[in-house]
Amino acid sequence: MAKFSQFNEAVMEFRHLADFVIVYIEEAHASDGWKFGNNFEINTHTTVKERCDAARVLIDHGVCCEVTVDTLSNEANVMYGGLYERLYIVLDGVIVYEGGRGPMFYSVKEVNDWLNTYFKS
Repeated sequence: MAKFSQFNEAVMEFRHLADFVIVYIEEAHASDGWKFGNNFEINTHTTVKERCDAARVLIDHGVCCEVTVDTLSNEANVMYGGLYERLYIVLDGVIVYEGGRGPMFYSVKEVNDWLNTYFKS
């Protein structure tokens, strides 16, 4: 949840300059699959409604931006290599920043640095 807080802080800092969107993809650590302790109880999504319900958990925990969900065929995840979590900056339809794959290489600080550099120039 620390990275969640960092992400929300970035949204609050830059929301007047940039749009932020979370695309909720397939559950990385589903309760009925490869799960670990201290996680939310979310099973593998078998319907769009289940994926929307899982995204609602994120919304209910106070995310500060729009949340949308990927298709059950995981089109966004496949196109952007999002599993498990990944940050992108898209400027005028072009990817200008592609963060590392989370959770190990997910860096809100890199996004902050990029946005600070871009908006100061």
